[in-house]
Amino acid sequence: MALRHADSAEVVKLVPGEAEKPHKTAAIVKHHDFEAVRLVVNAGTEIPPHQVEGPITLQCVSGSAVLGLEGKELELRPGQWTYLEGGVRHWVRGVEDSVLLLTIIFKA
Repeated sequence: MALRHADSAEVVKLVPGEAEKPHKTAAIVKHHDFEAVRLVVNAGTEIPPHQVEGPITLQCVSGSAVLGLEGKELELRPGQWTYLEGGVRHWVRGVEDSVLLLTIIFKA
């Protein structure tokens, strides 16, 4: 089943209600310039080291997660945001059940 992407000017609920658990990672919109993803990282789980070609942003919507970089770890809490240049190797670990807003910018 294909995921339905949001339409232009559509309001999207990033953190579903309790009745809608478990929260799942889902693409919100994919455009030729960017992709927005609701990234769910549960406590104690880790997204292994990887990199993407274009720049990314990560905003913590709920919970707490660690963004690991070579020689550095950043803890993201609700309301915090960070940016990575394209090609930067990184990983993500859930400290608490977390929802992050991931935006990937595609290179032209």
